[in-house]
Amino acid sequence: MIKNKIVVYTSGTFDMLHANHLKMIEYARALGDILIVGVNTDELVASYKSQPIIPFEERIALVKALKYPDIVIPQKSLDHSDKVKKLNFDIFVVGDDWTGKYDYLEEHGVTVVYFPYGDGVSSSSLKKRIYNNYQKLQNTVDNHFPQNIEIKG
Repeated sequence: MIKNKIVVYTSGTFDMLHANHLKMIEYARALGDILIVGVNTDELVASYKSQPIIPFEERIALVKALKYPDIVIPQKSLDHSDKVKKLNFDIFVVGDDWTGKYDYLEEHGVTVVYFPYGDGVSSSSLKKRIYNNYQKLQNTVDNHFPQNIEIKG
């Protein structure tokens, strides 16, 4: 808490910014007076999953352009113990695909909220859908001529 204001911190990769990202950020905004959003650096993301499609500088610019965050910062670590002390946040919001991972923050007096994404869009599902559509298109291109054509040369 800073000057009797509730500080909320949320973070993520925010690759291929989509509706579920916006829902989580909007939800986090509603929980407090000050919203800080951490955007995972490319180096951090590479340490636990495949590289983002959108480079870090573009992802952080997109999040900064949103109306909900008060502050947007680079996030270089998944360990938030140091951030609790430096940023004085009271509530941490993260997607429910990380359930249990941040329970340790409660020992620092932080309320941890695992935001329920539910079914629907995710960056991983978008990447998969783009890849599958590309494969279908590639197959169509590769097979658009009848197989029984005889080419005279």
